[in-house]
Amino acid sequence: QVQLVESGGGLVQPGGSLRLSCAASGSIFSINDMGWFRQAPGKQRDLVASITSGGSTNYAGSVKGRFTISRDNAKNTVYLQMNSLKPEDTAVYFCYADAKSSIWFGVKTYWGQGTQVTVSS
Repeated sequence: QVQLVESGGGLVQPGGSLRLSCAASGSIFSINDMGWFRQAPGKQRDLVASITSGGSTNYAGSVKGRFTISRDNAKNTVYLQMNSLKPEDTAVYFCYADAKSSIWFGVKTYWGQGTQVTVSS
């Protein structure tokens, strides 16, 4: 199995910055895409950003130019640098990884437990 542990959430004022981290551990054979979703109260979980193992990135339109996703393949870790934060960015942020735990198994999506990001003055 693969476990994902997130860190870096918290309370920040509008216009501020936060950096989220998500480290994968456990039985890891390979990791394809990694990324972040977020879910605000009463809303569905939406993709924020994703990154392939080769470094190609994809962003939701609402965060383009403000958020930057990166990863360290040697550490099996994905990061989300969030700048110019707005109150509408308030949500629980979940990281995910599309990974194989063994050469014998197919790719499965694993999820972190979520970290709260609150943007408020």
